[in-house]
Amino acid sequence: MIETSRTSGKFILPLTAGIFLIIFNLQFIFREFDNNRLTSWEWAFAGVDMFLFVCIFSASLFAAYLFSRICCIEEKPVRHLFLFAFAGSMFFWSVPEVLVDTARYFGYAKHIRLYGPWDFLSQWGTGIKPWTDLPFIPFVYGLLFRYAGELRVVIQVFNSAMFALTVVLTYKIGLELWDRDHGYYAGLMLLGIPYLYSQVPLMMVDVSVMFLLTLSIYTFIKAVKQGGVWIFFAALAVFCAVYSKYSAWLMLSALGIALLIYLVVPPEYEYYLDGGARGLEGAIIGKMKRSSVLWRGIAVFSLALLFVGIPAFYKSQVILSQISLLQEYQAPGLKRWGESFVSTFLYQVHPLISIAAVFSCIEALRRKDLKFLIISWLLILIVVMQIKRSRYVLIAFPMLALMASYGLQRIRVLEVKKYIAACIVFSSLIIASQAYHPLLSNMALANLKTTGEFLNKIRPGKVAVRTIPSDDPVLDIAVTVPILDLYTHDEIIFDGDSGIDPPFADIEESSLRFTWDYAAPRYYQEGFRGKVPGALVVITGLPVGFTGKIIEGSVGSGNLKEVFEVSTGLFQFSPGVLIYYRGD
Repeated sequence: MIETSRTSGKFILPLTAGIFLIIFNLQFIFREFDNNRLTSWEWAFAGVDMFLFVCIFSASLFAAYLFSRICCIEEKPVRHLFLFAFAGSMFFWSVPEVLVDTARYFGYAKHIRLYGPWDFLSQWGTGIKPWTDLPFIPFVYGLLFRYAGELRVVIQVFNSAMFALTVVLTYKIGLELWDRDHGYYAGLMLLGIPYLYSQVPLMMVDVSVMFLLTLSIYTFIKAVKQGGVWIFFAALAVFCAVYSKYSAWLMLSALGIALLIYLVVPPEYEYYLDGGARGLEGAIIGKMKRSSVLWRGIAVFSLALLFVGIPAFYKSQVILSQISLLQEYQAPGLKRWGESFVSTFLYQVHPLISIAAVFSCIEALRRKDLKFLIISWLLILIVVMQIKRSRYVLIAFPMLALMASYGLQRIRVLEVKKYIAACIVFSSLIIASQAYHPLLSNMALANLKTTGEFLNKIRPGKVAVRTIPSDDPVLDIAVTVPILDLYTHDEIIFDGDSGIDPPFADIEESSLRFTWDYAAPRYYQEGFRGKVPGALVVITGLPVGFTGKIIEGSVGSGNLKEVFEVSTGLFQFSPGVLIYYRGD
């Protein structure tokens, strides 16, 4: 619904700001209900100066008012939504890697940089152990390393672009299904999810998978409505999504739902009796033939099956073994490692987005709008299958944003609607930047980032790494070496021996089981030949002071120069770092 009324909202706007303050206070008071495993409000606000935070939060609501009154972002939504999303995510590039899963993706990418893409593809599943990962996004990361440099910022620019393009695609889907307003506010709603900002800077695959699924839905809608080259693009998008993450397979069922909906309610198109161009004034609105819809859908699925089937034929044993591992280990593990819907939809997502999404279901039923099922299908799957962990729900956030926008359209006062959307975005950015950012920046893996930055200043030429596990390790500490390598410009050498091989029964149900399967790549061991290392880095799970006494006198790389031992104390694994250096 396009709004034309413009009222002053003298009383409504201050009331709206007050509601946002009340919502935040309720979230803060009951923050113990947020059991997110990474950015729980109970952790994030533990060290925050609340008086200063509330002042900044209140100022953000005033800034949102100015934004909603002055900014004309909706006039060129594609350009402005992209730039706003990209710029907002850039602020979080300083966040360190906080998940040890990064080691896998970095290792895959570095292999491509050193040995080439074809060697990577041929060894996938044999020389390269892929755990439960699929190769498409690591393959892209590797190409970026190979042609743009082995730099973390290269990955972060790419991930920010994926995030920003997802915002644009969310707008485009709303435009295709309904109108410009639905799309524009959906794009804004996606910017109002604080959790997303914690994921963009990481060398993981979740943000890219979210983009590829959204791209698949958008290109499929275009393929059904317009045919032609869109059929190829849709099939290619499906191929990329299929080989990005196994969880995307289930979510791609949304394409089948879209096809069924368009068979029941064929999409409209514009035409001229004389065969004139589509989209011009005076065009006649018609309904597509169901047979055209069906054949275009079949064409997309057939071509996608061909694209997917060729690699699957050559790597069938690898894929089957991964699926078996997912069924035996990952699926039961999600129940043990899970979070809650309360955490995800009332804390990690701004609660007004979730409330608007629930209201949109009522509105869609009232309108008997079958197209609504296209965007709500993923959330239905998540609720029915009880997929509660935020990282796995993230893939459906664009559809959640579209649902929220659908519900928001019931607000008839344009200024109020714009102000609510702006408040959601601005307040979420404040929460992400002032609470999530400090929390993530002080997690123990940040020690690897500061170590890399120090080594890049002294440039020792070659860095030897030694790992010392804790007395009761929860993971193989050797997995920290590739994460350190991500931050370090100089060559790293490491023999890969952690000295611990726990019984399988002790690690069978661990969420970090993959670390015990980690084997140091050959390029770390090849470095032992040639030039003597100029620095020694000791990564330890023991107290740093105790570690220093253990290795003192046994190192041949100079004096102890730096110690990094930042930790939030929230996790069992908290590695410290000691650096020994020959230089002054």
